[in-house]
Amino acid sequence: MRQLSSLDTQFLAIEDGRRTGHVGALAVYDPSTAPGGIMDCGTMVALLRQRMHLLPPLRWRLMEVPFGVDYPYWVDDEGFDLSYHVRESAIPSPGSDEQLAELISRLHGQPLDRAHPLWEMYVISGLADGNVAVYTKIHHAVIDGVSGAEITGLLMDLSPEGRDIPPAEMAATRSAPRQIERWGRAVVGLPRYPLRALRSAPSALPNLEDTTLSSVPGVGQLGRVANRLSNVARRTGERRSRTSLPAPKTSFNGRVSPSRRFVFGRLDLDRVKEVKNAHGATVNDVVVAICAGAVRRWLVDHDELPNSPLVAQIPVSVRTEEQAGTYGNRVLMLAAPLHTNVADPVERLEATAGGMREMKDRHRALPANLLIDFNHFIPPALFSRAARATFALATSRVGRPTWNVVVSNVPGPQIPLYCGGARLVAHYPVSVITDGLGLNITVMSYDGHLDVGIIADRRQMPDVATVMDGLEQSLTELERAVLSDR
Repeated sequence: MRQLSSLDTQFLAIEDGRRTGHVGALAVYDPSTAPGGIMDCGTMVALLRQRMHLLPPLRWRLMEVPFGVDYPYWVDDEGFDLSYHVRESAIPSPGSDEQLAELISRLHGQPLDRAHPLWEMYVISGLADGNVAVYTKIHHAVIDGVSGAEITGLLMDLSPEGRDIPPAEMAATRSAPRQIERWGRAVVGLPRYPLRALRSAPSALPNLEDTTLSSVPGVGQLGRVANRLSNVARRTGERRSRTSLPAPKTSFNGRVSPSRRFVFGRLDLDRVKEVKNAHGATVNDVVVAICAGAVRRWLVDHDELPNSPLVAQIPVSVRTEEQAGTYGNRVLMLAAPLHTNVADPVERLEATAGGMREMKDRHRALPANLLIDFNHFIPPALFSRAARATFALATSRVGRPTWNVVVSNVPGPQIPLYCGGARLVAHYPVSVITDGLGLNITVMSYDGHLDVGIIADRRQMPDVATVMDGLEQSLTELERAVLSDR
């Protein structure tokens, strides 16, 4: 039995009839390298059954504490049924990318059943090129980006022949605790939370502007005052402030609907590196800059372009080497300007590089456990209500969004990988959106490409596919600037 952290619980708390807290991935495989040229539902079931002892989170079922007086627990699902989680699907002829994206849009908008371990896998046939797609979704309460990559790595091999899998070790099993036992644990643990809040105050209060509460009127000022007092106590003149990053409102920063729109595509990594080298930037700088250019085009087309930059949420892992394999969430949500207000592509890249340097400096100044420390101020019994109220305020007339868009760039392996003998062709992220944050652009590098997954609220951005087109256009603009400088 393992208790969720406050940050893990936050991804459960946001869920209702409109919002979901799971993340996913769309993997595309070439079955010609697999035994018999076949990759199907049976292939994935056999693979998972062979390696399930290496993937304990896939057997965890959520167990709530009575009346929500404490954070919930993960317990092993005694009735675990692998066939429930692995499902077969297909798209009709002609099997286009657009049809595949539409299927993923529908599947990703459906919540996971909390009566079972919180993940599902769909093996999808019918693609025009003969490839097979595997869409997997798993709740963000179980994993973050790094721990999700660990799970993926355990399913992948470096050759079609696979590898030797160590046998499962016999472990003692224990029945899930009864309701009275859970209630007892919660009551005994109640005195811990005021103490945790007191211990968290010195690190959390000076950094309130870097939490979701920054959208609440007055909280930013409180954080700045606490920051100045902290500096005085430490006799330092250091100032850490996000006051230069107010997020303007756009149509994708309102309340989300239950419907999603997903699109995917890819860019050549060598093209990005050429631009990076020519301008003395990083790959991440170029990725964020072309995202800014693509979103700018969408805003211009819809007559919504603000005079100030948007604010991008950049998830950053704070997981240490010692925490590898522990699953759960170890992340900070940092803010960086998304320079949609800059028309010239080169100037936009230069401004982006400067903004990312400032964000990295900010990251070094922030405590790694800031989000967990901040959550300690909210009693578990009120946690879900507080989380929903914060998002509701951010989308109200008096509030403002903390961020406008999620932009995440995840480095991946630059060698071919295989699953069940089939070669991985592409790996597109399928992430999460919520109230006030209705657009998410996540990029993962793999084998010489950047695989891009964009998800948005269907009603807010029905034409989100144009953002994918805009990424290609923005990269082309930067390439032309490189050629003109030679």
